[in-house]
Amino acid sequence: MASDPNLGFLTKRDTEVKLPRPTRVKNKTPATIQITAEQILREARERQEPEIRPPKQKITDVHELADYRLRKRKEFEDLIRRARWNTGAWVKYAAWEESQGDFARARSVWERVLEVDYRNPTLWLKYAELEMRHRFVNHARNVWDRAVALLPRVDQLWYKYIHMEEMLGDVAGARQIFERWMDWHPDTQGWLSYIKFELRYNEVDRARAIYERFVADHPRPSSFIKYAKFEAKRGEIARARAIYERAVDLLSDDEEAEQLFVAFAEFEEWCKETERARCIYRFALDHVPKGRAEELYRKYVAFEKQYGDRKGIEDAIVSKRRFQYEEEVRKNPLNYDCWFDYIRLEESVGNKDMVREVYERAIANVPPAEEKRYWQRYIYLWINYALYEELDAQDMDRTREVYRECLKLIPHKKFSFAKIWLMAAQFEIRQMNLKGARKILGNAIGMAPKDKIFKKYIEIELQLGNITRCRTLYQKYLEWAPANCYAWCKYAELERSLSETERARALFELAIAQPALDMPELLWKAYIDFEISEGEYERTRQLYERLLDRTKHLKVWISYAKFEASAGGEDEETDGEVLEENDIHNEERQRKRIERSRGVFERAFDYFRTSAPELKEERAMLLEDWLNTESSFGSLGDVSLVQKKLPRKVKKRRPISSEDGTPAGFEEYIDYIFPDEVAMAPNLKIMEAAYKWKRQKLGADDD
Repeated sequence: MASDPNLGFLTKRDTEVKLPRPTRVKNKTPATIQITAEQILREARERQEPEIRPPKQKITDVHELADYRLRKRKEFEDLIRRARWNTGAWVKYAAWEESQGDFARARSVWERVLEVDYRNPTLWLKYAELEMRHRFVNHARNVWDRAVALLPRVDQLWYKYIHMEEMLGDVAGARQIFERWMDWHPDTQGWLSYIKFELRYNEVDRARAIYERFVADHPRPSSFIKYAKFEAKRGEIARARAIYERAVDLLSDDEEAEQLFVAFAEFEEWCKETERARCIYRFALDHVPKGRAEELYRKYVAFEKQYGDRKGIEDAIVSKRRFQYEEEVRKNPLNYDCWFDYIRLEESVGNKDMVREVYERAIANVPPAEEKRYWQRYIYLWINYALYEELDAQDMDRTREVYRECLKLIPHKKFSFAKIWLMAAQFEIRQMNLKGARKILGNAIGMAPKDKIFKKYIEIELQLGNITRCRTLYQKYLEWAPANCYAWCKYAELERSLSETERARALFELAIAQPALDMPELLWKAYIDFEISEGEYERTRQLYERLLDRTKHLKVWISYAKFEASAGGEDEETDGEVLEENDIHNEERQRKRIERSRGVFERAFDYFRTSAPELKEERAMLLEDWLNTESSFGSLGDVSLVQKKLPRKVKKRRPISSEDGTPAGFEEYIDYIFPDEVAMAPNLKIMEAAYKWKRQKLGADDD
């Protein structure tokens, strides 16, 4: 093979890694004797060779000892020469020299290692412990002085140094070391150790002075609490109270102020000063932020349950619930349900200023997006605020201001709330300010016209009897919504109630002439009913004909036929004496009505048969109504005329398909077979004969 230039004189075959050939297991059946992993490990441990240890050397004379020491020192020196930063080797070297009783050499080793790493407090501690162990007190003091001078922030060095002096009985020396330490402003534990030291020797005044320096160096609630408890433990109630008061003056805005107030209140409670404790709790609840006052509320509720009356307990519970609501609205200011609960709580308490404050805070959280779905819950804050000012606070000026600010805040160009406009107008009406109410409703129509506003405004003016204003409002209403059939019907109804028949008819004509209507069937029905009530039957027929020109709906045909069947019947009932005298004339008129009604039914039947043959169900319903109408005519009606046109119901099946177009089976449906279709389709006669044969067979089986 050609050699690769990257491999020199070697070939790829020479550089291939040859792995041992895997042995193929021929017999894979399990062995009769199974060996566990535990047996394998135990056998491996038993077969291990014993550890080779150097023989013990016995030194018999001074020369051998000198040789041994020389050899060991040379080993240690070589080791630290190779690894100068290995403090473990230095420590072992110094410990060996100490074991040989050569303290000068041991000190030399410690001094050398401190030159290497003097920032390691462990080295200083072991060096000093060496001197203390062998009662070299001055040497130990020298080591400690150097250690605390070089590492003043290592508290353990100070503690060990002071402990040594205290064990030696040198209290003044220990105090002096404490003073040197305090110049470095240590943490809380250092000051407390100094205080405990003085108290061990009953130096209360000194301890008090140290406490003063301590709270000046660490002005935290925990420091003042420890100082006050120190004084209270010795019966100095006045001093302890003064310390708490000084702490409240200095730290009332601190993050840990809750801890201070709780301790102060518990101190007063311990002194049987329940009123003082209650005042402290209330002062704290007013000044500590709600987010950091959870423990304070819990303590206050427990205090009131123990010492307070019913009113105090209720106040405490209300305060606790208030705290919970404050937490919730702080986390999510747009949670309007929580604001409603919070307002309900304050209203139950009855403090007007607090209720107004919560309302103002709640309505200040305006929804971020100008979309009506975000405002639907928020707007009820304004509504409840206005109702509270009117009904509970009975401050009408503030109520008017609330409505005004709310209407000013809503973006009427994008959406509006008819409820607010109407409530503001109704409030003005209750205050006998009709002019103000009209102004509000007029602004509503101009800025954000809505059906509710028009209806309510018209209702108000109608109750006041201002017909001209009502007509003007209806005109504005129809200009804004010309397709609103409800408005057209109500306007015409108003004119009819005023006996303005021509105006009402003209309004109906204008309405049905509109190009688009939301509910045209309602309008046509109202117009037809109007003409019928006026006795204008010929106009009613013309209306039905005009309506049939626009739509051929089944209900229109049936309504037209029923109208013809009953047209003029009212006149006949009112003029009963004439009818009794002229029965022949009455029967003739009845026949004419029947003929006209029958003519409408026949026109409808012809239309559904020829122009809309697919509407079989509508044609069957038409025949059913026609049959009922003929039956209602009594002896003058001809039921057989309709019966021979009635269809026969047949249950059929048709294939159905799924959304993707694949066949999904069959469904049953009801089909109608009319007599004229049977005559046109001879195949249906065969089907009919088969159907009769099947019925006969079923009847024979039943017999």
